[in-house]
Amino acid sequence: MSPHSSYKNRNWSTQPAAETLLRQLLDERLGRCPPARQFGTALLAGTGVRLRDILDHMTFDDDLTVERIERAGWVGADGVWEHPGGYFPAFVRRSGPLTSWFRVENADLFAARHGPDAPIEGVRYGPARRLVAFTCDQIAFGALERAGHSGYDIPAIEPGRIRAARIHLQSFTARRRQFDTVEQGLAHTETLAEAAVADLGADWACDLWLRAERNFWMSRCRAGRRQKERQDALGIGWANIDHHTYDSSRRHYRHTIRILETLGYQLREMLYAGELAGWGSQVLEQPTLKSTIFADVDLAPEELAIDFAHEELPELPQPRRAGVLSFLHGESILEAGLNHVAGLYDRRVLQGHLRAEGIEMMSPFSDFDHLYQELTHGDWAAVDPRRVDQLEADGHLPADEAEQIRLNGAIVAHLENIERNDGYKGFNRDGIDGVLRKLDPRAYDAAEVGAAAP
Repeated sequence: MSPHSSYKNRNWSTQPAAETLLRQLLDERLGRCPPARQFGTALLAGTGVRLRDILDHMTFDDDLTVERIERAGWVGADGVWEHPGGYFPAFVRRSGPLTSWFRVENADLFAARHGPDAPIEGVRYGPARRLVAFTCDQIAFGALERAGHSGYDIPAIEPGRIRAARIHLQSFTARRRQFDTVEQGLAHTETLAEAAVADLGADWACDLWLRAERNFWMSRCRAGRRQKERQDALGIGWANIDHHTYDSSRRHYRHTIRILETLGYQLREMLYAGELAGWGSQVLEQPTLKSTIFADVDLAPEELAIDFAHEELPELPQPRRAGVLSFLHGESILEAGLNHVAGLYDRRVLQGHLRAEGIEMMSPFSDFDHLYQELTHGDWAAVDPRRVDQLEADGHLPADEAEQIRLNGAIVAHLENIERNDGYKGFNRDGIDGVLRKLDPRAYDAAEVGAAAP
């Protein structure tokens, strides 16, 4: 048995009974609170985000609800019921109005859009803040900003820790990304992460890290910027993130994983695109943030039997997609930035918004009732010609493809459109091979270059 077989073969399944019950309960509450229903309708039309996908938790105070949610798969402990089998909000037993809390990235932004006079509970820049957004008799809907807090009450935070959080956010946002050597860059980055964790704990530090990483990604991804504008206009910001993706060279993969583990990520499962693609990914999850990362790397078939996230990976005779991208643009965790960010959407609504702005999607690599995934064609960035020269000289780029990259650059960032149904939390292993071949810089076809190159 391999050292990571316990997680690499995890098979997620759809949870139709839980999904049906969740939608019944949500629809009942929306039906009793017209302002909340109007918000949900506007959110979907204006951004493509479904209110169900940003639900954090729902409160209740009756035994009948306990019976219903437990029959549908939720498991209770200390007054909180969570569903271990899929992507669902928690249920929390509380007296008072039946409140449905949905996530927002910034409570101040949401209040400015929907309730400038509504009191906000929690300290600005703290690990959790919230405000009641819509109330109707004994029904309420609230906006919850989670920044690394796992509980269901807002913690009291000392001013010194708030100051530390602001400093660490700035250090992540303005961090140096280019160095004489990759080793220097990773060591510097790890030092920043360790300092933030020492002051704030891994969960709070990780939230700050992700905020800074998305900002850098948006600076290189037009679709991400435009979508953020739409979601800010409705007040939710990036509350609908499904996962983030990093590319890494084999040489520096272990160090990249170590930095992510410093921030609280844990190995969850692995995906392999197949021997022809030569690519694999360690999926990691930060349990408090419920944040998922794809850490992509070139892999040989025999390496599926080892803990490739922690063992040294020798160079392959021929680099594949992740290796070539890391050589051209640099490591994702350094100067290249996130390869893509995936948001949860009604896929058709998002497609319409992006298409209206001339942003087209690649062919979907998952097209099921329970899971749909597609990427934008991507944004291009110039490549240092010396890097291209080296790849060509080493025999890893044909002359015509090398010249194309010198002239046009290479794709560096995408937005992913992902729709999940029936609480499905997994990914499509079989569909990854096809899309990753399209993303290999050595395989851009002429149509895509003509459509997407600057």
